[in-house]
Amino acid sequence: MPDERPGVVSNPTLVMGVVNVTPDSFSDGGRWFDAEAAIAHGLELVADGADILDVGGESTRPGAARVEPDEELRRVVPVIRELAGRGIRVSVDTMRAATAQAAVEAGAEIINDVSAGLADAAMGSIAAETGAQYVAMHWRGHSDRMDSLAEYHDVAAEVRDELAQRVDALVAAGVVPEKLILDPGLGFAKRGEQNWQLLGRLDVLAELGLPMLVGASRKRFLGAMLPAEASVADRDLPTAVVSVLSAQAGAWGVRVHDVQATRRALDVLGAWQSGRRG
Repeated sequence: MPDERPGVVSNPTLVMGVVNVTPDSFSDGGRWFDAEAAIAHGLELVADGADILDVGGESTRPGAARVEPDEELRRVVPVIRELAGRGIRVSVDTMRAATAQAAVEAGAEIINDVSAGLADAAMGSIAAETGAQYVAMHWRGHSDRMDSLAEYHDVAAEVRDELAQRVDALVAAGVVPEKLILDPGLGFAKRGEQNWQLLGRLDVLAELGLPMLVGASRKRFLGAMLPAEASVADRDLPTAVVSVLSAQAGAWGVRVHDVQATRRALDVLGAWQSGRRG
């Protein structure tokens, strides 16, 4: 749908707003753990310009412990059902096939799996059966050990090649290639400089010919650029800059906590690009 705001020229990159239904997220400290609060927050993000809401019930911050399957379902399904029922495009952030299936049945259109099917062998077949779009992120291990797995000779090439292997496995499980979206997995088994190397070489990942989601929002490598006393929310300005640069590099979407800042930054990019065409 074209943007009808006066004077606004939209950039085609989609904005995915984060709705954490967790008590221990690094970014918001559990502010939206209650279902009603999470739904209200999602509606605020849509008002701020989110195209998609990504609802998750399990924190993937470094060192985080797994959540029991039933508890994950209890957290996310009511939120997804309510938001999708209002006509909002919803994604479920989960590594579990059973949660993904329940979420799609509740109205989710996208499965956002940070493990690209490695955490649950049934994920590929569930993605295929539901027909949902599927975000496959580069992943090497769970949050309690991922920092020890950040060893690369050429991070961009290795991430590309490991994602290509996941694409092959998912397609073999029946996922239609046109449903696949790739995510380089910033901060997941990546040190600070490796995240920047990935961002600077998104063209290497683009060689796979699939849409790309970039999720840099409020992550540690952005915080490392700021004064020691800076809050997590102070990372929103660097996030908006990364969002614009990712859009310029051809990203299908950006996943962010502060939707308004990124939406405004992308509006500026859209106007800039329109001026170049004019």
